[in-house]
Amino acid sequence: MLSVYRFIPKFFLKKKSVSPRTKNSSQKKTLSKNVPKIRIVFMGTPEFASHILEALIKEKYNIVTVLTKPDKAVGRKQEETQSAVKKIAEQYTLPLLQPERFDEQTIESIKALQPDLIIVVAYGKILPKTVLSIPGFGCINVHASLLPKWRGASPIQNALLAGETETGSTVMLMDEGMDTGNILTQRKITIDPNDTRESLSIRLTEMSKELLLETLPKFIQRTITATPQKNDEATLCQLIEREDGHIMWTDSAESIFNRYRALYPWPGIFSFLKKDGALLRLKLHQITYQKQSPQIHYPVGQIFETGEKIGVQTSEGVIFLEEVQLEGKNRLPIKEFLLGNKDAIGSFLQ
Repeated sequence: MLSVYRFIPKFFLKKKSVSPRTKNSSQKKTLSKNVPKIRIVFMGTPEFASHILEALIKEKYNIVTVLTKPDKAVGRKQEETQSAVKKIAEQYTLPLLQPERFDEQTIESIKALQPDLIIVVAYGKILPKTVLSIPGFGCINVHASLLPKWRGASPIQNALLAGETETGSTVMLMDEGMDTGNILTQRKITIDPNDTRESLSIRLTEMSKELLLETLPKFIQRTITATPQKNDEATLCQLIEREDGHIMWTDSAESIFNRYRALYPWPGIFSFLKKDGALLRLKLHQITYQKQSPQIHYPVGQIFETGEKIGVQTSEGVIFLEEVQLEGKNRLPIKEFLLGNKDAIGSFLQ
């Protein structure tokens, strides 16, 4: 592992009194007073990273440059879209780089900034050794899981897919592996049974901001000890793609509901309904479930009425359809959808 305390000016190592952690406004004032005077390069891309960048800016950290992924064309119209981190950087008029790769020119540009520390949050690119070795304090990463669980690019989604009951945030030193560096600090959070990726991300973002702001002064003052990860306990994230939202009704209702939680709002879950001889995509915007199957066990994938609910039979348990959207149509509550699609009852989703 790369050394993290290289070429450190002595005045950075002078100990300062750190107030106990509180949740009131006095904590924010204390954090601002203890902000180390170091040069930071920030690397990140999505909304999760943008909130952490803004927190560092508001705490008066010296962000000398921001790196984020290049703008990309999205949607049917292929409109150029900026990353959430780029928007924050431009809002606060911070210098910005959007390299396609860490080529020689990019690396020299980073060296010229003479950063003391690089902070990486969901950047989407692996840092080569030549970049990791640039700052005197090394590089640290904020990762939305309890490492070594869920190493990789989609830890929140994967925790929900797996039906985890807790997750958390980790601030770690970076090495050449993917989320394999030594851990500086961690904090846990309970996953609510109805949490989606969206709701869990909001809570993890707030916790991650607090954790990083508490950790940075201690790290710079060398009052915190890094702990190696237990590599034999590591789990890796699966990459989330649009087609991962396709529901397999041979799965259990609980498993399908976890997929809905993990993939909401993007890419969302869907199935296919046969209508007028064609298979049309049916997006399931809102669902609920029960673990037990009804007394009458319907064939897997069949839509049926049960009391006031509209259910779909799974291998174990029932998914209840609440809001759906048929391809080319508007999003509708299930009862309204059935007014124009009465033949859906008794049909099969695929």
